Amino acid sequence: MAQNKIVVCGAGFIGKQIARNLLSSPANRDTKRIVQLSSRNPTPLLQAVEKSVPKTSLYQLRAVPLDITNPSTLAPAFEGAHTVISLVGILHGKPSDFEKVQWRGAENVAATARQAGARLIHISAIGANPNSDIAYWRTKGLGESAVLAAHPEATIIRPSLVFGPEDDFFNRFAKLARLLPVLPVFGGGNARFQPVYVGDLAEAVEAMCRGDREIERAISGKIMEAGGPRVFTYYELMETVLKYAHRYRPIISIPFWMGVLSGMFSERLPVNLFTITKDQVKQLQYDNIVNPDLGPNGLSFDEFVQSHCSHPLTPLYKVVPSYLD
Repeated sequence: MAQNKIVVCGAGFIGKQIARNLLSSPANRDTKRIVQLSSRNPTPLLQAVEKSVPKTSLYQLRAVPLDITNPSTLAPAFEGAHTVISLVGILHGKPSDFEKVQWRGAENVAATARQAGARLIHISAIGANPNSDIAYWRTKGLGESAVLAAHPEATIIRPSLVFGPEDDFFNRFAKLARLLPVLPVFGGGNARFQPVYVGDLAEAVEAMCRGDREIERAISGKIMEAGGPRVFTYYELMETVLKYAHRYRPIISIPFWMGVLSGMFSERLPVNLFTITKDQVKQLQYDNIVNPDLGPNGLSFDEFVQSHCSHPLTPLYKVVPSYLD
């Protein structure tokens, strides 16, 4: 049984969906996975997953607290694990916070997973770049380098914008559309995104955890960029929010310099629905879409899904209306 232990390290709606897929997948009937949810406070995550999986799977679900910034807490949590899925990341904080979590924390997870003899799937982000002047992307890139140095057989997945019923993007802007007279975009809203459905991402991760030696060899040391079947501009995403939330609001463009100034003020306040940071504004100057040529270590997410998952990539319009309507 210990060989079938999967550790989902990190909270958030992606972690919850991965846990649900691990427990409810038909493959679980044969492997009888032990799914362990681990974060600083995994109890709310456990309770949320319990509500949405078959009751017969609950005895296989565990919650074990850990702190990725404290390596001594990781070894006991990873003991006997077959695979560790690392979802460590933050969206707000000082540069030192990003370094502590997304760089050094990711390194701690990778090093301990290898010591435990566990495979590692590390969730990063499109745009990860150790030379970026944006703290989020720089520390994601440094984290990737540290992960592969500590655990060369790790698989890195870089998603674009991830959507689903509990996402923080479409739900957030739907709420803002109810409260604001307009929806703002920066620099014309021309940055491109390739939204990927959380269920597709979770099913792909579940397939990587089935103990299939052929899959494990194929993804060892590889990098995938995960995007959905269609590319949207940021402006088009705001139109999508308004369409499916049944709201009419003008979409207005704000210059990037004005957005950066607003972010410098906003990030000094407690995080709330209206919070945007200067780095998040800067990110909107760049496309966030799949790079078709990642070199010899690249692997196609789309092709992996077609080969190992139950259906092709899910279009945004098939899911977003169900939770914004």
